[in-house]
Amino acid sequence: MTSQGIEQVVADYIRQKFMPDRNPDELTDSTPLISGGIVDSLGVLNLVTFLEERFNIHLEAYEISVTNLNTLGDIVRLVRSKL
Repeated sequence: MTSQGIEQVVADYIRQKFMPDRNPDELTDSTPLISGGIVDSLGVLNLVTFLEERFNIHLEAYEISVTNLNTLGDIVRLVRSKL
C-alpha cells in the first residue's frame, strides 16, 4: 500500500472517530492530534488497535508515543516502517 493510501485510510478513521463534528479540512498532515487534544489516551489505544488490525502490523509499547502518533504524517511513517 502506498503512503497516500495509508494516509487516506487513517485520515478517514480519525475524521470519523475523533472529529465527527469538525470540518474535514481541519485534518492535515501536520494537525497535532494528541498534543492538540483531538485524541486522548483512550483514543490512542483505539487508534493503535485500528492500525494493528487494519494494516496487520504489531506496535511495540515503546512505539506508542506522541513522537509516532501525534500527526497524520507521523502515523503514516510509523505504519510504513512496519509494512
